[in-house]
Amino acid sequence: MKSIFRSERAVLGFLASAILLLISAGTAQAAANVATVTVTVVGKKQAPPAIKKEDLELFQGKERQQIADWRRGETLFLAILIDDSLDQEVASQWRDLKAFIDAQPPTTSIAVAYSRNGSAEVAQDFTSDHALAAKALRIPLGTGGSYSSPYLSVQDWIKRWPDHGGDRRSILMISSGIDFFRGGFDPVDPDLDSTVSQAQKKNINIWTIYYPDAGHVGRRFFRVFNSQSNLSRLSEETGAESYYLGGGVPVNLKPYFDEIQDHLENQYLLSFAGNGGKKGKFERIRLSTETPNVEFILPSAVFIPPQ
Repeated sequence: MKSIFRSERAVLGFLASAILLLISAGTAQAAANVATVTVTVVGKKQAPPAIKKEDLELFQGKERQQIADWRRGETLFLAILIDDSLDQEVASQWRDLKAFIDAQPPTTSIAVAYSRNGSAEVAQDFTSDHALAAKALRIPLGTGGSYSSPYLSVQDWIKRWPDHGGDRRSILMISSGIDFFRGGFDPVDPDLDSTVSQAQKKNINIWTIYYPDAGHVGRRFFRVFNSQSNLSRLSEETGAESYYLGGGVPVNLKPYFDEIQDHLENQYLLSFAGNGGKKGKFERIRLSTETPNVEFILPSAVFIPPQ
């Protein structure tokens, strides 16, 4: 009789261990499929109020999804990417850019690089010393920096971007949007889609400011129109905004820096569970709230990691 009891206890112990293993495996699998995306809250005609998790509704397609986490994005890694083919007059705007850098909170790490030869030539890696980052600003090469691709430069920097976990990531790109390396007369740059998808995978917002390059070819109407359209799409699909003043030279970039600063101060990290399959996949999501005079800026698609 005792041996039978021992056998029953052994079987129950085995079953309990198996159940615990299954629960652990399920928990690990669920954790691996949690997607996190940066959401910018924008107020209409006034600063937005604080938004709580219970104020939100998340939709994936037509189905409502549960929000796993919603929190203020306190830490930011901000990369400033300057096109080296820009008209050198843009350096007259560096005083306002330095003020923008100095205005960042201590929780923001800043890096500075120049887009040249299809790569990001880093002048200052990420640092919390904002004065040190500001010292890395210089006059662009102008015509000497031509034959570059701002989109390949973004891809190059994304590939080398250090892993910061769930922190916010942004690129502030000042560029003409002209691709002298691979671009042609087509309205959509051949590297635009891949740049967007890589940024979405890393949850990187790309804020773009248009400024003319040093040459004359890039100032033709159709090229300016196409390049600004590409910059706008790059920003909108990565959860940011693009800034330009028609086809002319912006008199002052300070209003753009100020608005970007306002957006960076009102960002949250949204996490939700999804099924990324074996390779991961992109999903479109939508946020809604009953809080008045509030809208959201978020990427056109969110990457759900693989199981």
